[in-house]
Amino acid sequence: MDQQQTEQQSERCAWWRGAALYQVYPRSFADGDGDGTGDLAGLRARLPYLAELGVDALWISPWYVSPLADGGYDIADYRDIDPAFGTLAEAELLIAEAHDAGLRIVVDLVPNHCSDRHPWFRAALAAGPGSPERAHFHFRPGLGEEGELPPNDWRSHFGGPAWQRVAEPDGRPGEWYLHLFAPEQPDWNWENPEVRAEFASVLRFWLDRGVDGFRIDVTDHLVKEAGLPDSAGHHGHPDPWRDQDGVHAVYRDWRAITDGYPGERMFVAELWETDPGRFCRYLRPDELHAAFNFALLRAPWAAEDYRQVIDATFAAHAPVGAPPTWVLSNHDTTRQVTRFGRADTGYGFDRARRHGLPVDLALGTRRARAAALLVLALPGGVYVYQGDELGLWEVESIPDELRQDPVWLRTGGADRGRDGCRVPLPWGGSRSPFGFGPEGSVPWLDVQPAAWKDLSVAAQSGTAGSQLELYRAALRLRRAHPCPDDSAVHWLPSPARVLDFTRSADFRCLVNFGPEPVPLPVDGEPLLASGALTDGPDGPLLPADTAVWLRPASRSAPASVSASASTWTAVPPNG
Repeated sequence: MDQQQTEQQSERCAWWRGAALYQVYPRSFADGDGDGTGDLAGLRARLPYLAELGVDALWISPWYVSPLADGGYDIADYRDIDPAFGTLAEAELLIAEAHDAGLRIVVDLVPNHCSDRHPWFRAALAAGPGSPERAHFHFRPGLGEEGELPPNDWRSHFGGPAWQRVAEPDGRPGEWYLHLFAPEQPDWNWENPEVRAEFASVLRFWLDRGVDGFRIDVTDHLVKEAGLPDSAGHHGHPDPWRDQDGVHAVYRDWRAITDGYPGERMFVAELWETDPGRFCRYLRPDELHAAFNFALLRAPWAAEDYRQVIDATFAAHAPVGAPPTWVLSNHDTTRQVTRFGRADTGYGFDRARRHGLPVDLALGTRRARAAALLVLALPGGVYVYQGDELGLWEVESIPDELRQDPVWLRTGGADRGRDGCRVPLPWGGSRSPFGFGPEGSVPWLDVQPAAWKDLSVAAQSGTAGSQLELYRAALRLRRAHPCPDDSAVHWLPSPARVLDFTRSADFRCLVNFGPEPVPLPVDGEPLLASGALTDGPDGPLLPADTAVWLRPASRSAPASVSASASTWTAVPPNG
């Protein structure tokens, strides 16, 4: 076997192809020092919990120095840890301790924009028009007689224009700079070679400290169309501010860097591209390793929609040899229990945070449990957002004065923002802070529902039927039944509104999306179910909004798995 074949074989077996990763939003995970903010001390203390949960790696949302105008995605220093979270030395300890616990570390990288307090941007403001410092960003003169109008019609994703006018060093109104997100987040100019060299250096900085990979924020936004033309009347595809062909050269350069390090370092892309062909261009063998499959997150709770997304995902990934990466929620999206408990269960940014609509939390919980077994059964990688393993829902009752999301601020309250999925986790106890920090401390977002006392880690640990124990059992079983191929599933004939598939010879998954129970196959023995199976005249029944994992009756259960399906009963949320 030649070197190229050896490398291809090694990548086909790489850890990230079938890994389960857990997203840590540090500010809301665990507070180790009692100041109300989650930190590295809290995360380090909870590493045993994460190892016991059964995930393979952690994706840590930005922990860098930041004024927190956008929850840490406005970075002032890419090479240091924000003091609210700890120190660089603590981060290095965390990486080492996680590795000792069998957990890999993936850190967030935000290359499209930085903070307006980043030294390079502050230097650009001070240097004035036409300077090399301003060439690191997108500064342009305004339109109109006095330059009083933005340079083009681009809109910020957080609401309002995507341009901010600055006061020049002499105090006069001057140029405008581009910010596709908040004004505190100026976009980098990726046509500038010094910007490219800086980020290559940042990659090496963290790779040298042992991180196993990077999640790339807004992967397709870096390169803009030459001339920055208006979006209105733009007939080309893609939009002038995203998915430009030139972005692929950036990722080829980055891939060459990670390939030079030992230990299968990886990239995973945040990519909301809906065109499968353009989506998978990012996953070519010399570019990125994986990309979040948001199509499943967007899909309504319906068998035909889920099957269409699953089939289309495998078909799109096959030509580039990349594994799918399944995700149902993250720090930007409404929590699953709330989404699945609404009449309209689909998701999209045009209707993302529909606060105030009726939510059936018991129904949403049943569906979230079934969805968890479905995605954990699919070949490929899977991501779990912190708190999903506890069955937390979106906290919609946050007082306006406590909301911090720039989406809320920029839209004047029309979009109530993402704070509701970022509420600090409940670890134990019967009142705030529910073990998030020491007794008597006040969380940075002090809105944990009283009902969460029954959903805390302490309350659910060891409790048969709890969401936490369901996740623990599912992740153990997933490991015990490795998938030999991450390129497809094998569909079996099934009743309407039911999905039935195998991922290996000894592992089968059924999900009942319909309103009525359906019979279980007679040739399968339940391994795990998301809710209690019921008895029918001819054998067990799979209830509505329930999933079950089966093994062929002729095969014995793995010795390490002792749970039977009958122990897993749905636990409706309180309140």
